Amino acid sequence: MSREITAKITAEIASEFAAEGTAKHTAEIITERATKDTTELVAKDTSALTQDRIRGCLIGGAVGDALGYPVEFLYYSQIIYHFGEKGITEYELDAQEGKAVISDDTQMTLFTAEGLLNSAGKETEKIPYEIYRSYLNWYQTQMGRQSPESGKGKASKANSGKANSRLMEIPELYVCRAPGSTCLSALSSGRMGDLEESINMSKGCGGIMRVAPAALYRKPDEAFTKKEIDLLGAQLAAITHGHPLGYIPAAVLAHIVSVGVYGGSRPGMGLADAVKEALETAQELFPESGFMPKLAALLDRAAELAGNEKEDIENICELGGGWVAEETLAIAVYCSIRYCDDFSKGVIAAVNHSGDSDSTGAVTGNILGAWLGLEGIEEKWLRDLELRELILEMADHLCTGCGC
Repeated sequence: MSREITAKITAEIASEFAAEGTAKHTAEIITERATKDTTELVAKDTSALTQDRIRGCLIGGAVGDALGYPVEFLYYSQIIYHFGEKGITEYELDAQEGKAVISDDTQMTLFTAEGLLNSAGKETEKIPYEIYRSYLNWYQTQMGRQSPESGKGKASKANSGKANSRLMEIPELYVCRAPGSTCLSALSSGRMGDLEESINMSKGCGGIMRVAPAALYRKPDEAFTKKEIDLLGAQLAAITHGHPLGYIPAAVLAHIVSVGVYGGSRPGMGLADAVKEALETAQELFPESGFMPKLAALLDRAAELAGNEKEDIENICELGGGWVAEETLAIAVYCSIRYCDDFSKGVIAAVNHSGDSDSTGAVTGNILGAWLGLEGIEEKWLRDLELRELILEMADHLCTGCGC
């Protein structure tokens, strides 16, 4: 792309100088100006691409969540009975809202993003605590608190942050959409879980389904490396899920998403390569964990299954139901690699099974959205999506935070 832009600009400048009839402008001057203009254009192009992929990641996750939410607690046979042999392939709009409604997965993802934005300018080690405070805000919306329509819209005194929250001014976020019991119990405990002091031994998918923004807010560099981004993903999941397989998959997800948005350690890295690199980084971060071999074997199997000719339901059943984090990630990796160039097919496959359909759909949507961008998501998925504009707005704020 850069060579094409350079050639075009060089030709335009040469033509301009020829028209002016000035002989003093040498080839060196033309090349210097063309290079400067090319650098500026490529920077703008890269910025636009980054923004598109950050938007794609958040919207993609919400799409998979909203598509899977109506069938979250249905067996595959029930899904086929209700929606036909291909399963659910279009939104089932909420009868009251007339929208494809999001679940707690996207709600908590938005609160993760808000916590990251509130952490701007603070030391890296304080970021998880800022997200914890944001999760306490989400917890209040789920506990029967009055909505902002009734004059409520600020963090309560129970949240030591006592900071105003833009998200707590959104009435739709006060609706309970099957919030995870582990998240609720952990956030009601008065303790913040972390990697050193586990809050419980849960490895449910409630940790991984909300951490994608950790990979979006900071572009990897010397000051904040990709390994540190992966660690942040694990730290955020560990706030409520203390089993190593509750938070290590979140680190792997953060890595995969970051590579999709910002690029990998080498040009042209594919999704399967990103998964492999993510596992290697996780092994470096958690060398003492005895659960890494199990996670690596499951993700290797997911990548292997993505290349066979069996039906999706047969392959997904081999990986599990997605109720625990390693299975959620494995199903998302399978669907993302198999349908790496087709967002719609990927999220449809991710939700049509007997397991935790909204979470497997959300994580698949996060990955494919990060790699394909918003432009890779069909317009039909945006049309009736609940809180679409808020999600896009939050994505743009994250983009501003990363400097794009």
